[in-house]
Amino acid sequence: MQDSLWSMAALAATVFLILLFLRAGWHKVADYGRFLGFVADYRLLPERLVEPVARLLIGAEFAVVALLAWPSQSALGAAAAAALLSLYALAIGVNVARGRRRIDCGCGGTAQSLSWSLVIRNALLAALALLAAAGGSRLLGAYAAAAAVFAGVL
Repeated sequence: MQDSLWSMAALAATVFLILLFLRAGWHKVADYGRFLGFVADYRLLPERLVEPVARLLIGAEFAVVALLAWPSQSALGAAAAAALLSLYALAIGVNVARGRRRIDCGCGGTAQSLSWSLVIRNALLAALALLAAAGGSRLLGAYAAAAAVFAGVL
């Protein structure tokens, strides 16, 4: 019973992360020029690296989705999700500590200025991704994962 509860929690976390990263990646692709501006606004990279890093971030988000959706690779995808979310938390935290709060986070959806609450949110999401990574080998299988993703989209 406890093992199946753990599997269901890991599956729910995995489905949530798939939807989160799919939405975030799509948002970045749909308004790529604006996303480039967000990456530049963080002022963590030399100007010549803004575009390659922006492309790398988008590619990484879609790679996370693909790995999470592939049952045998879901633990790796969840670990990559935790790493990306931690990187985002670090980038936001550096700018908040610098007093640079009037930057849109670039997270997707409505504009959100940088704040410590966004750092905490990303840290909690990274922890959720670690839950999914720890339970990745116990997931219910490809059919259950596909059904859960389909149900989450509806």
